[in-house]
Amino acid sequence: MTGTPAAEHFPHAQGAWGDPQPHDLVGIGIGPFNLSLAALADGVHGGLATAFYEQRPAFHWHPGLLIEGATLQVPFLADLVTLADPASPWSFLNYLRSRDRLFPFYFAERFHIQRAEYDAYCRWVSDSLTGLYFGHQVDAVRWNLERSLFEVDFTQLDAEGEAEALGRAYARHIALGIGTEPYVPEPLRPLADAPTVPVIHSADYLDNRERLLAAEHITIIGSGQSGAEVFLDLLRARPAGAEKIHWLARTEAFAPMEYSKLGLEHFTPDYTRYFHALPEQTRDSLVPRQWQLHKGIDAATIAAIHDELYRRTLHGGWPDAVLTPGVSVRTAGRVATTKVELHIEHTQQGTRSRLTTDAVVLATGYRERPLDRILAGLDPHMRRDAARRPRVDDQFRLLLDSSVTGSVYVQNAERHTHGVGAPDLGLAAWRSARILNSLTGKEPYPLPRRTAFTSFGLDREQALPAHTPEGLRPLMEHS
Repeated sequence: MTGTPAAEHFPHAQGAWGDPQPHDLVGIGIGPFNLSLAALADGVHGGLATAFYEQRPAFHWHPGLLIEGATLQVPFLADLVTLADPASPWSFLNYLRSRDRLFPFYFAERFHIQRAEYDAYCRWVSDSLTGLYFGHQVDAVRWNLERSLFEVDFTQLDAEGEAEALGRAYARHIALGIGTEPYVPEPLRPLADAPTVPVIHSADYLDNRERLLAAEHITIIGSGQSGAEVFLDLLRARPAGAEKIHWLARTEAFAPMEYSKLGLEHFTPDYTRYFHALPEQTRDSLVPRQWQLHKGIDAATIAAIHDELYRRTLHGGWPDAVLTPGVSVRTAGRVATTKVELHIEHTQQGTRSRLTTDAVVLATGYRERPLDRILAGLDPHMRRDAARRPRVDDQFRLLLDSSVTGSVYVQNAERHTHGVGAPDLGLAAWRSARILNSLTGKEPYPLPRRTAFTSFGLDREQALPAHTPEGLRPLMEHS
């Protein structure tokens, strides 16, 4: 988010300045999570006055990774509303019904739908709901003490993304859903801007696919699902015996994502509540250790990669594709103007090497967008943890001082307080319903009290103290 242009240079957005009727809720960002919130808010009895702003001209969900055949890693029930309100008109099944595709979907027997279909479903919702304003960039959020309302300043953008009007909305509550941004490792940041050598993030893969395929040698960096899908797509498009693809990963293996039924219970409200109640230091140590819950590779994708590599050995020889886990990129630089040299290190061997390549795809994941840029006006009111991160309560509200009587809810910016489920689509509807229940002070969406067979912790009322009381001996294990 950028600063607001000087007001005298632009007209005001119609009806926005000095609007006497504040919104109950203003959403900032329209990705799947705030779209879920908007869809469920639409069903609240009695109605809520809402407005959701997004700087992009229309809804698109990871357009650079809508590779043909790529599927969601969650079932279709993890749509915008179903797990909170199966009767909602904004469900995926109702989308299919509106397109006369319900019976074909029934016979297709697909539990995991294609990404492109999920994107189309979300666009259907975003095109149909009222109160969504695309081409509106939110610049600042402040608390107006006199009015006991949030002030939300925004810039209305034209079709080319240029500022054409300024506006201000007032809100009793805010929902921040600005999402994540592609992460580029430090050694590769100078190269990503070099126009002569393709060094692109996987988020922009499809836009650069033909350019990548024209390169003689391609290197993919990153061991997660995106890296695997890009590797497979490029492999299938390259001639047998002349693939010239190198796939590097920091992880010790190209590991499958944890997808056992009990393992998936880490993406339940039960685990979210358990995680939130843990001490900050414990939470911080847990998240990196749980990488395989959300950074592994779908087993079907791993199988498809192996099948494709195996197919290329049927007539003798091996494909010219190298898959090397356990390595990190130390430094990188350009060779002449058309190649990149990567300096890599193998962690277990303690060895170093150089790899020269003509193109690089960075499947290096995403990072939460910093909240400070857009919430600078609220900084004096915000409470932070030991690492200076915003503190978030169990209802997904930023902890603010008592002078702010409204709430700022966050979506997918609370992994440090709520765990690995924060970016998971399967918890979107539940979190949205939790926010609306909190915001209204009622229960428009009754939520289940229990969602997992696993009991992640001891009942606090029954738990023994950490030390052994005098007179009791630890139980001994008998052979």
